[in-house]
Amino acid sequence: MNDRERADAVYAQLLERQGERWVQPRVERTRRVLELLDHPQRTYRVVHITGTNGKTSTARMIESLVRAHGLRTGLFTSPHLERFTERIMIDGEPADDGAVADAWDEIEPFIHIVDAELEAAGDAALTFFEILTVLAFVVAADAPVDVLVLEVGMGGSWDSTNTADGEVAVFAPIDMDHADRLGDTIEKIATVKSGIIKPGASVVSSRQRPEAERVLREAAAAQGATIAFEGDEFALVEQRLAVGGQQITVRGLGGQYEAEYLPLYGAHQGLNAALAIAAVESLIGDPSHPISADIVAQGLAESTSPGRLQLIGAAPTVLVDAAHNPHGAHSLAVALREYFDFDEWGFVFGVLSDKDAAGIVSEMAPVVTRVFATAPESERARDVDAVADYVEAAGLPVTVHPNLDEAAEAAREWAAASDRRAVVIAGSIVLAGQALLLARAEDWKSGWQS
Repeated sequence: MNDRERADAVYAQLLERQGERWVQPRVERTRRVLELLDHPQRTYRVVHITGTNGKTSTARMIESLVRAHGLRTGLFTSPHLERFTERIMIDGEPADDGAVADAWDEIEPFIHIVDAELEAAGDAALTFFEILTVLAFVVAADAPVDVLVLEVGMGGSWDSTNTADGEVAVFAPIDMDHADRLGDTIEKIATVKSGIIKPGASVVSSRQRPEAERVLREAAAAQGATIAFEGDEFALVEQRLAVGGQQITVRGLGGQYEAEYLPLYGAHQGLNAALAIAAVESLIGDPSHPISADIVAQGLAESTSPGRLQLIGAAPTVLVDAAHNPHGAHSLAVALREYFDFDEWGFVFGVLSDKDAAGIVSEMAPVVTRVFATAPESERARDVDAVADYVEAAGLPVTVHPNLDEAAEAAREWAAASDRRAVVIAGSIVLAGQALLLARAEDWKSGWQS
């Protein structure tokens, strides 16, 4: 069995576990495995990031900026778009298949020990995400990395990743999401997320709603942590459209970073970059002094964010975005208006059943011309006809397609009729991953073939 087959076998075993939606408010089970492994998560520095939207993009920028300092980096994000090893990055690349398989061999005996303990206590076995978190910690320790940038799976205080002690806690914008698990108000959600703040940590946060800001300030004070908010201690000063992305000026915690190139579209990505810079200022050196201009330039220029306003097709233009809630859809709609010069947008839309489909449609309605309703390849996909009902209620024309292949074909054919038309595929991270694979398989960048 070669290394890729070994890694695929690891994923197959993970899939036999209870899935990522099976989340309970506890970290003790993950902590027990890590205790038996002698705490691999304590062998490197940790930047821990939570929020509702922008976590992954910000995490990737932080990792790139840290790597530009000449440090070895790890990055743990979720979910993946195409292959699960994308979730565990070492020095900007998916973890080596052999390294993942070797780490699995290292942790598997201890997984069985904890599973047996849980069974004896009448509890369910370890879940997919609990084990994946442990796997990521071990891969990072074995690399070894200097810094791990760690994205929360869900929430914060009781997430499996909270078994690590982040010396920098980063908060992307907090909005309504996973209300059934995190709470039905912004204040409740912020309270769960604030649980990643550790004693004496440095905290940096995007601009938040007043109730979320209050919670974060109180949590930081209780932990003796410092806290800096976008708009007060740091800010995105200016952003301008540039070829392939944008040019931004950021007022950081330690200095001003003028006219830096960021190869990502969207005002929200400029804000994510400002947050990332503040986080790295807090991690490396004295926050009262700026990061070297060369390092910032390299770190931002090498930043990527797959599946986030990513161009995957030409003639017609096709973009894919992972927007899967109203907040993300709002950012997408703003970016389509401000960064692209098209008269009409076709919207290929599929969503999971636990997401606010009506809210997403409401945010996208002002910028899209017609919708091609479909469903992601997931057991949790919302019924296509139900998706179409939301679209019709918003007053938009819609056609129904049972799968992405057919929806994308119809959307691209529609867009090919005019050079003033383009297509955006969004609504689900699962759908975004499918779109990336489909575009590569059919070579959409070579242009439409009727």
